[in-house]
Amino acid sequence: AVVSTQSTGADSGKTEAGKKPTVVKYGLNHVTALVEKKKAQLVVIAHDVDPIELVVWMPALCRKMNIPYCIVKGKARLGQVVHKKTAAVLAITSVKAEDKNALNNLVSSVTTN
Repeated sequence: AVVSTQSTGADSGKTEAGKKPTVVKYGLNHVTALVEKKKAQLVVIAHDVDPIELVVWMPALCRKMNIPYCIVKGKARLGQVVHKKTAAVLAITSVKAEDKNALNNLVSSVTTN
């Protein structure tokens, strides 16, 4: 699944007053806090984090908080999403209204496997 973090149209990255931008959150500490607050809708974990002890507890935390998670191949792929070299974990907190259906389909496919 591809998550777009680019702004579209003529708004050129600016948001209306009082509206939060829809962005992908990343970083182990930040994602952990979002999961503990139940703000994350989907957590994506890289399989090749070294040392693995950094993320080995994340699926258990997600299961405890009833937040769907998936493990993907390569932290470099996650880094591309957030325009960094690598990222160990990502969290999707909010999506645009037109993308809700795609997120729900992704969450349902993740929870069945």
